[in-house]
Amino acid sequence: MTPTTWFKRHGLASWLLLACLLLVVFPLLFDNFRLNLVGKYLSYGFVAIGLVMLWGYGGVLSLGQGVFFGLGGYCMAMFLKLEASDPITTKIQSTPGIPDFMDWNQLTALPAWWVPFEYLPFALLAVVLVPVILAFVIGYAMFKRRVGGVYFAIITQAVTLILTVLIIGQQGYTGGVNGITDLKTLNGWDIRTDSAKVILYFVNAGLLLAAILVCGWIQRSKLGTLLLAMRDKEDRVRFSGYDVSMFKVFVFCLSAMLAGIGGALFTLQVGFMSPSLVGIVPSIEMVIFAAVGGRMSLIGAVYGALLVNAGKTYFSESFPELWLFLMAALFIGVVMAFPNGLAGLYETYVKPRIGRRKSATAAAPVDAPAQHPAPAALDDALPPGLTREEC
Repeated sequence: MTPTTWFKRHGLASWLLLACLLLVVFPLLFDNFRLNLVGKYLSYGFVAIGLVMLWGYGGVLSLGQGVFFGLGGYCMAMFLKLEASDPITTKIQSTPGIPDFMDWNQLTALPAWWVPFEYLPFALLAVVLVPVILAFVIGYAMFKRRVGGVYFAIITQAVTLILTVLIIGQQGYTGGVNGITDLKTLNGWDIRTDSAKVILYFVNAGLLLAAILVCGWIQRSKLGTLLLAMRDKEDRVRFSGYDVSMFKVFVFCLSAMLAGIGGALFTLQVGFMSPSLVGIVPSIEMVIFAAVGGRMSLIGAVYGALLVNAGKTYFSESFPELWLFLMAALFIGVVMAFPNGLAGLYETYVKPRIGRRKSATAAAPVDAPAQHPAPAALDDALPPGLTREEC
């Protein structure tokens, strides 16, 4: 097997193209403001590739990925807010050393469950573990009882609504409808500067590319084959002796972990986290990212997140009164014209043409075989009165 064939078989050619686009083309093409916007879009890419694993390979549609995105973002925001709330900078408050929204709500001490977030290692661990733990509880409770399909999608949407109401209602502990804002430094490093935003962009892009490789490895493993079999013939996999429910729990936890990482990176790049990013509408938008890019393609999901968010930004800037309708038209048009998303469009139309063109170019010209006269022509060429046997 040649290196080129190996790269194509494992999808690394598309991965390298995406890496070149994210790490070389975009930084050279965009200014700091636009590059930061692209970094924000890439944080949604984590949710999109998680949905490819959960929905595309596992056959489980979740309409509540905003929950895990928000939890990861809030875990990171809590650490950043505590660092910005040291007693020196908050001495004008009635209770220095606590977040400003707690002081406004007459809290006199930091809640006990906030205290561990004063330490960065704990916050980073919480970014991963908190979404995974919640996903495990929900998934185990649902999948063990064989709850799936549209019922599972509605339940995840209900969880999203519950968490949004809880965050808004507990204003003294979560910042309420405003969320956690005014985030300044990460271990003393000012994350508001242009240079910091560029560095965070490259960190985001690098982690996203690494996540694609990990998910691609899972897809090519035996586990990925079982996920596909479970999606298409769940009863047959169950009758073969596999615990289908635990496979679903695993892929649900994997998608939650990726969403939590994306939420934490979003908080670092944007500088805030609010319940508006946790609700039902953002969760549905996240499904749209995967649907537009192609729910079976990790690379396509990233392109889908970039395309939809870029369209959202452009339409909201150029057509502030119509952008919601334009976004809906974009989604409906893509889904109706290309049911498998952008990746399906590439696989169906572009890739076969490229393959035929390469085959035609690589084929060496073959000399035409010598033309031997037909038997009737030989008889015509013989002298009069002689046959072929006599000759």
